[in-house]
Amino acid sequence: MGEPLQVVFLWHMHQPYYKDPGKGEYVLPWTYLHAIKDYYDMAAIVDETPGARAVFNLVPSLLDQLLDYASGVADDPWLRHGKMAPGEMGEEERQFVLDNFFSANRQRMIDPYPRYHELLFLAGDGSRTRRESGARHFSDQDILDLQVWFFLAWTGEAARRRYPEFRELIAKGRNFTEDDKALLFSRQGELLNSIVPLYRKLHEEGKAELAVSPYYHPILPLLCDMKSALTAMPRANLPATRFRHPEDARSQVASALARFREIFGFAPAGMWPSEGSVSDEALAIVAGCGLKWVASDEDILARTIPGGLGPQKQALYHPYTFRQGARELKMFFRDHLLSDLIGFTYSAFEPGRAVENFLVRLRELRKLVPNARVVPVILDGENAWEYYLDNGYTFLVDLYRSLATAGELELTTFSEVLAGEAERRVIEHIHPGSWINGNYGIWVGHPEENQAWDYLERARESAVTASPHIAELLAVGGPWRSPENEVERTAQLVCLSLYAAEGSDWFWWYGDDHFSAHSDRFDRLFRRQLINVYRLLGMEIPRELHEPIKKKSPAGLIREPAAFISPTINGHVDDYFEWLAAGLYDLTKQASAMHASENLLQSFFYGFDRENFYFRFDSPKAIQTLLQPGDVFHLYLIAVAEYRLDIDPATASGALLVKRTTGWETTGGECRWGVGKVGEVQVPLAAVALKPDDKLFVYLTLVREGEEFGRWPSDSPLVLKYVGPELELNDWLI
Repeated sequence: MGEPLQVVFLWHMHQPYYKDPGKGEYVLPWTYLHAIKDYYDMAAIVDETPGARAVFNLVPSLLDQLLDYASGVADDPWLRHGKMAPGEMGEEERQFVLDNFFSANRQRMIDPYPRYHELLFLAGDGSRTRRESGARHFSDQDILDLQVWFFLAWTGEAARRRYPEFRELIAKGRNFTEDDKALLFSRQGELLNSIVPLYRKLHEEGKAELAVSPYYHPILPLLCDMKSALTAMPRANLPATRFRHPEDARSQVASALARFREIFGFAPAGMWPSEGSVSDEALAIVAGCGLKWVASDEDILARTIPGGLGPQKQALYHPYTFRQGARELKMFFRDHLLSDLIGFTYSAFEPGRAVENFLVRLRELRKLVPNARVVPVILDGENAWEYYLDNGYTFLVDLYRSLATAGELELTTFSEVLAGEAERRVIEHIHPGSWINGNYGIWVGHPEENQAWDYLERARESAVTASPHIAELLAVGGPWRSPENEVERTAQLVCLSLYAAEGSDWFWWYGDDHFSAHSDRFDRLFRRQLINVYRLLGMEIPRELHEPIKKKSPAGLIREPAAFISPTINGHVDDYFEWLAAGLYDLTKQASAMHASENLLQSFFYGFDRENFYFRFDSPKAIQTLLQPGDVFHLYLIAVAEYRLDIDPATASGALLVKRTTGWETTGGECRWGVGKVGEVQVPLAAVALKPDDKLFVYLTLVREGEEFGRWPSDSPLVLKYVGPELELNDWLI
């Protein structure tokens, strides 16, 4: 049979740095919530599953936040409102609870629990206007039950199995007491305090390798030299001022290693550079700091080696050596498909079927690529699981067990692969890019992103000019000695705010690549770090930092298409990139009292290629679970004429109808659709005779028992502009 095919899971654990440097307050609660749900669960599952092995990549700025929460010093308004007695709340506090304590995946975290589900409808089922009205109908007991259910629903499955009090509260279900709530937070406090020791234990027992990322999760190549972006994005518009500070990149790496060693007591061997972003200069810095291996994405390798990955991606499944002069660094490259199947697809599968599918793919790979040595599977360790049954517990336990007992497959870690691997394929130059499209387009190039980089460069230059001591600290880079006086302490705080502002997360939410209801808070946090620099220096704060960088879109419209798309039409989002370049329309911004079903759908995505118009509609739950037998969606498209597509979820294709004076007639256009977790539609452009710059008016209705049950947008059609082949010119951005 030969040597087994080695499989390595790297789970990347990261959250933005939510701590406001001025107030010392945590602006958003996601570190706490993912800690009690995912950071504990992921380690506990490996701990309790025989044969399980994994690499956990931990970002130091995340560890700092976890330790703040574990020690009880984190000032978090969500926790304050969660612990507050309802009888002592004013109207504003009660409204905060109603506005925020339904922030959970509805399908997996709200609907399965009758009382939580009941409270959602009592509050207005997600409509802000109805929540404000519903606040008057919430008793103190309703508020108390909501407080408990929000934090209880965010508790992970492995945590529930180790702490029986969580399950006892779930079984009780309603009419919670203040003692119940106190018990909930007490056990969550114990859980938080056990997280870092649990990861240390896994390392000591050889069940996990612990790796690290740069301290505040910056895109290292952009810190080294912003112009490196032009290699993969030759027509990108870069910021007006050139950001070029490799000393900051070195400090972010060295400080990360020092903090990791301080927390865990040993130095890590490996690193997942933030977002898998690499360049020659960045890798040389990483190697110079003493790390042994890094990982990136298969797209980087494909653009690095002559001839690409070859048939069946055979070049992908080997360790490589990056060599520059006397410096060497081992490299691994993630299997994009296998990683994204776990991240974006398998949540819609029954767990056993998902595991079987994954193993079939690995066994097929072993047959097709006989000389394959290692399959790197790398993805976020926290963001996928709220979409899975029982927070991914059953899937992960079955996956680890199946791999551990499969003789032709072997679960291992990257350091162990290197210890037993004689083959070394040498790379002397790496393609500069990240795991997303092999470039840095998510973090630079959009006017908002460029503006943020310009503000950062100005703040850094102001700090260097104002203080030779700060200039020296930045030039040398951290970690630094403990400050001996207030001047040294202030200088270090200035540097830390600059480093925090270099984090990738702020730039992730600028531009039109991604959408978040909290994007204004990410914007504010970025500007607060820069404001803190000027405040510490005693300098006048530039007026521009008090103005949002993030621009508000017209009501509903989040972004327009950025490039051609070609999604697979099956009712599921199979790949992160399928709809990444699509236009996005937020239906919740168009809410009205016109339809009782207005909250059934939450967003539209739309886009084009040369031959088709693509349309997708999403709901907080899997759409197929919301429908009744006989339900049919009608998609209306109005261009030179009015067209209608009758989308029967039980079928997969049908003819486009056109409105004539005599009624609806069949056209020659054959359309395809899939209605599953989401609704996806493909309409031939020729059928609607669209030309570049034509406007297309679109709306969707749901017909139930012969009557219109819902209409989206509720008030007027969505107005789209077909820009035609111009989109193809933008493909380099994506």
